[in-house]
Formats: sequence, C-alpha cells, structure tokens
Amino acid sequence: MLMKSKILLAAAAAGVMLGGVWVGREIRGTVTYAATVREVSAARADLTAIAHDDAKPGEQISNVFKLVGKAVEPSIVNIQAKKSVTGVRAATGQDMFKKFFGQQPESDGEADSETPAVPPGLPFFGGDGSDQTLEQVGQGSGVIVEASGDTAYVLTNHHVAGDSTEIIVTLSDGRRIKDVKVVGSDPRADLAVLKVKVSGVVPLKWGDSDSLEKGDWVIAFGSPFGYSGSMTHGIVSALNRRVGLGDQYALENFIQVDAPINPGNSGGALVNTAGELVGINTAIASRSGGFQGLGFAIPSNQARPVYQQLKDNGKVTRGYMGVGVQDVASGDSMPQVKSLGFEGKEGVLVASVQQGSPASETLKVDDIITEVDGKPAKDMNHFRQYVASLPPGTDVAMKIFRDGKTETAHVKLGEQPQQMSVSSNTLQHHQKGAAKNQTVDKLGLKLEDVTTATNQKFKLGDLKEGALVTRVSPTSIAAEVGLQAGDVITSVDGQEVKNADEGAKALSKADPAKGIRLHVADGESVRSVFMQKN
Repeated sequence: MLMKSKILLAAAAAGVMLGGVWVGREIRGTVTYAATVREVSAARADLTAIAHDDAKPGEQISNVFKLVGKAVEPSIVNIQAKKSVTGVRAATGQDMFKKFFGQQPESDGEADSETPAVPPGLPFFGGDGSDQTLEQVGQGSGVIVEASGDTAYVLTNHHVAGDSTEIIVTLSDGRRIKDVKVVGSDPRADLAVLKVKVSGVVPLKWGDSDSLEKGDWVIAFGSPFGYSGSMTHGIVSALNRRVGLGDQYALENFIQVDAPINPGNSGGALVNTAGELVGINTAIASRSGGFQGLGFAIPSNQARPVYQQLKDNGKVTRGYMGVGVQDVASGDSMPQVKSLGFEGKEGVLVASVQQGSPASETLKVDDIITEVDGKPAKDMNHFRQYVASLPPGTDVAMKIFRDGKTETAHVKLGEQPQQMSVSSNTLQHHQKGAAKNQTVDKLGLKLEDVTTATNQKFKLGDLKEGALVTRVSPTSIAAEVGLQAGDVITSVDGQEVKNADEGAKALSKADPAKGIRLHVADGESVRSVFMQKN
C-alpha cells in the first residue's frame, strides 16, 4: 500500500507539469537568490566599514577589491545580440577610436575558403569595401540597475543592443534569458535599456559620478572578448573628456580611465571602491583594437536620467537652444576671445546660431555665455549637458559678455530634433563667369553679391545680403579656417557687410596678423570665424 501511494504521488507530480522539478528549481533558485543577497549585503557593509577606517588603507586595498567583486558581480550580465548590418566596409589600420562591441558575421551561404575565420568576440573589420548585408552576432555587457518581481531592467550601450533583432542575456549564475525586449535606445547618449523577464536578481547601487576626482580607484566589470565575470582596476585618468565618437550633437562627457577594458566590456559597469555604479564602459582609444591605456565611460549622473526616460517613455526628450559653442579657454578659441576683449577663463563662445532656433532671436555669434541659471558656464561639455537635461519649454536665464559688457539674456528651450543637420556647406568650388566679382588676394577669396540666382544655386534660404564666397584658394588662410563656396560673410570685425564690394573693402583693410573676426552664414545658421596669419 505504501509503495502504491508513492507511485500515485509520483504520477500526480508528473501530471501537474512536472511540478516537483519546477518546485525544486524554485526552491534552489530562492535559496541561491537569498544567499546572493546576503553576500552582497555583507560585502556592502564591509566596504562601508573600510571606507570609514583610515587606520591602514594601503593594507586594505586587496580586501576592498575582493569585496567589490562580491558586491558587484551578481549585477553584471553578458549580452549576445544579433543585428542586420548593411554597408559593411573594410576598415583601415589608422589610429582611431573604436567602440568595443566584439562581433562576428553570420553567413547565409557557404563559407568562402579564402576568407579568414574571425574568432568569437573579436571585432569584425572584414569586407572588400563593397556594401553588404550581414547578420552580426555581438558580445557585450550590461548592468542590472532595477528589479521587481519577475522583471529586471538592464542598462547597456546603444551600440551593443540598439537595433538588435535578437538578444540573449546571461546572468552571473549562468542562467540564459531569451525573453528580452529593448524598451528604449538613444544613439546620442549611446545608451539602451533592456527589459528582462527574470526573478532572483540583485540590482547594482547607483553612485555619484560627480564625486569622482582624478586619481580615484575605479573597477571595470564586463565580458572582454566574451570572458564573462571579468573585473579589472585602475584609476580615473581624467574627467569631462570629449572624444568625437558621434556627431557634433552627441553627448560626450566621458570619464577617462586606465583600468584595462577591451572588446566585450562595452555596456559593463565602472564602479567606485564602495561598489557603486559610477559609469558605463563605452569606448577605447586604440591603434590595435585592444586596450592601450585609454578607456572611456559614460558618467552615472549622465546615464541615470537617460535610463529613466528610456524606461518610462522609450525615448529621450531633450532641451534645445540651437547654438554651437566652443570653450573660451581652448587654444583655437583664445585669439578670437581675446579680440572680443574678454579676459575670463571660464565660459562658452557662441560660434554659430541655427536660423529659426529658440536662440536665434536672443543670442548672437561671438556672445560669450558666462553663467546659466545662476551657475557658472564652465565649459562646452557642461553647458551642452545642462541644456539637454532640461525639458522643452524651460526658460533659461544667462549672463553673456557682448560688446565689452555683461548682459542678461533669456531663451525658452525647444525640443531637440532627433535628426539635426550639421552646419556646413559641401558645395564644390565651381563658380564661373559670375557678375560683380570682388577678389581679396591676401586672403584667397573671391566674392559676389547675393542675388536671386546665387541664392537658389547655393540654397541660401532667407539670406538676401552679404558677401557671397564663390571661390577659396586651397592654400589660403581662408581655406585653413574652413571658408568655402556658398558661405556668406555678413560682418567683418563687427562691421556689417551687405554686398561683395563692402566685404572686399572691409577685408582689405583688416590685418590678418592681428586677426580678422567674421560672421558667416550658410542658409542654415550663422557662425563666427576667426582668421589669423601665423
């Protein structure tokens, strides 16, 4: 009878969707999760204790790294993503910034015996230069930053998970999750948020990236070359780095680190010695494609609001002013800033103003913004980040230096367009037989009046006055500062220019050795150009 009861119990268990197995897994999962939570909590408590113990910090650093590993590793995931990529071209061997999302192609047909194999996790830079459509499989990393019930949210890079056709997330305990959805991705910040159907995970604590200083210890986590669970350490090498990975509107304010990071680390965590998230590993500067001492991470204080908007709305809405700015302290800007009579060391120079933008009725090229909403406008990065962080419709109060004195200006922000044109004119120098030509030989310029015909030819929009540049000598000072056919000079050293004759006279009188300050329009924006002969 006892045996029969056991058989019936076994049959009943098997008849309810293998309930015993399911219950066993749940129990084991619960036990594992509880143990992980205890270990993480203990590690965090020990780190806090060490942080307040100044007795022998040098002897404790090894223990700190061990505890950071225990506190952070459960929150780090490996990401496999498939993407359909068109237009793959052969890469050059030049020194360049490379995002480190290790990837390899999947072929729909038979393999070419002459094509070398690409090891898993290594960057694929193959191709013969012709456009192709390839299914690429990439290895990246991510960070669990929020979890509730059977749902977790993972923060990673856009270039890891954005536009993916299929994603598999592997947890630190070995679980592979295929129920993954990209809830939002933002190319401009290079961040993406994944919604993962999983329970029993521990999110990483957010840290304060603004508290970082050069020389602080940092630890990088991720899956370099597919080796999950890796951690490396180093120091903060520099802050507020802009490395030019995106277009001029990309939000780049990187933490530079020397902690070894490689392809596959992308999207992983950069943490402080308290085991808190202070950055998302994003890029390296490399000639070889591997780490050479220059790594870059998105600061957590920049990533956190982007994460929240992507999670809540699936997209990021940013404030938009419509100005191009430069640091007043940069080498390229200093001669121009000096010519304006500005003696400060902090601020941003308004180098261009987009026509029809929120700033177009208030700000002018050559304005120097010294303060924004009561806070110093330290540099270009801080200014752009601050404006982008504000919602459209916000009234921004600024102090500006204009014509030798400080004034107050207000701009009501618009919404930053998803696609914004770069203010540059790419027309070739092919003007022939134009009427009313004026030549300024010392600068290498040929000028013409703005007419209906030239307006249409160079797509100058509402521009009706100014000295239109129709030719630039390739070896001239004008070419060195980027002037080209289709640009319209509207002022020279603060003197308004209405036609080619006025432009030629003003330019002929100006002294290139002292520097010549121009306002130049191109149909989309007005920018400031400073020419100086060395």
